[in-house]
Amino acid sequence: MNIDTALKEAMSINGAVGVALVDYDSGMSLGHVGGGDWLNLEIAAAGNTEVVRSKLRVMQTLGLTDTIEDILITLHRQYHLIRLMSGVKSRGSLFLYLVLERDVSNLALARHQLRRIETDLQI
Repeated sequence: MNIDTALKEAMSINGAVGVALVDYDSGMSLGHVGGGDWLNLEIAAAGNTEVVRSKLRVMQTLGLTDTIEDILITLHRQYHLIRLMSGVKSRGSLFLYLVLERDVSNLALARHQLRRIETDLQI
């Protein structure tokens, strides 16, 4: 699965508002779909890069040898899901960033679908 197909697949998740594939080394988005006037995915991608970097620093400081699967930010009306990509077919510094409308989405199902997309995505 290529980037465009993966992003379109992520947007088919119930409640999806926007999705981006982000390189947290550079802070740049490799592609995004959705968003709109109130959700600038380029800015969100750069901001969430800092969230990922910060968590990785804390884990290193604590001496944790585990890996991050995903990070969930829960807002009143939305879920912001950051799925770090650790698959063999991808570079190690990528994450999928998915914004969901909380009222119409199923968080467990969305996590499952992102995991499947991660597995099939080839960079």
